[in-house]
Amino acid sequence: MPEPIAAWWARRQTSRGLAVPYAVGSYREAWASYPVLVRQYRPEHNGGIVLSQIPPAADVWLCWLCDAGHVFVATPDEQRHRPGRERRRSSWCPTCSELAAPRALPMRPPMAPAAAVREQAEAARSSEPARASQPARASQPSRASKPARASQPSRASEPARASQPARASEPARASQPSRASEPARASQPSRASEPARASRSGRAPRPTRASRPVCDKTPVLPTGTPFTSVCAPKPASAVEAELRAELTARLEFEPGLNAVRVGRPFFDHVEVWPDIVLSELRVAIEYDSTGRHGLEHVGHRETADRRKDAALRAAGWQVVRLRTGKLPPLGPHDLQLSGLTRQTVPLLLDELRAIRGPLLVDAYLRP
Repeated sequence: MPEPIAAWWARRQTSRGLAVPYAVGSYREAWASYPVLVRQYRPEHNGGIVLSQIPPAADVWLCWLCDAGHVFVATPDEQRHRPGRERRRSSWCPTCSELAAPRALPMRPPMAPAAAVREQAEAARSSEPARASQPARASQPSRASKPARASQPSRASEPARASQPARASEPARASQPSRASEPARASQPSRASEPARASRSGRAPRPTRASRPVCDKTPVLPTGTPFTSVCAPKPASAVEAELRAELTARLEFEPGLNAVRVGRPFFDHVEVWPDIVLSELRVAIEYDSTGRHGLEHVGHRETADRRKDAALRAAGWQVVRLRTGKLPPLGPHDLQLSGLTRQTVPLLLDELRAIRGPLLVDAYLRP
């Protein structure tokens, strides 16, 4: 149960037996991946306690101040997992996110085009003379001139229904075979025998949910096969394009590949889209940064990155993430860098040699 910052700090003082349970800077590295939260935290609203003195997993209420001036209360865990799919700065503030949410407009019937309205008017005018030429309905014989229904034989003249054999003379329903006498349903062929019957009839068996791909556009390939996907998003990062160009100048690899087939569904596909695919070495390269608003590769998106790495490793691939912006490494081969510099590609090649061996990696180096 979360508690106010004053009560939480007093309890930690008692449990640790110190006037300052956590020194300033104890959790600076843990909060370094969230530059927006570092900027939004205000010590004056939290008893003078700085953010680096609070563990990210602490169950405590903290006061935050967004860039728009909204003061709100949230726990560290809520703030670290607040950003969703929307890439905007207001994702860190619940008030700004609610104001930025699109509101549904009142529904109104669609308006017909002007050409359709003119055609309907012309058709109505042309049909008026035809209606005038038709004889009046008054000349038609009235309903009163029709023979009276009284001349028809009445129901009383019909033979009495009592003369018909009574229902009691019908064979008793009990003599009909009951459902219990029908052959048991268990004797009917089960669904498990459908593939066998389909193979005898020459038809293909019906695909089950487990065998049906999540996305119909994903080709049916062996797990771990790289290919060019039509569903992969287009690269939108200029740094990623620069890294690809520098790596292409130093290493020979097949261009155009942007996806790897995996064994389990990853969100809506059975494929993942690394930033750079080295099919010859079976290594996927990712360039990670916090982005302009500090929302990328943190919180839920960090969880998605871990799932993506696990899917690639299960398919027989290795992952090298270039983590910038003080992002912590996620795997054993990740590199922490300040950004894309002259030493980035040499460090990446050294890590590739550590993964696949220098004999294989140096064979693909350009002269």
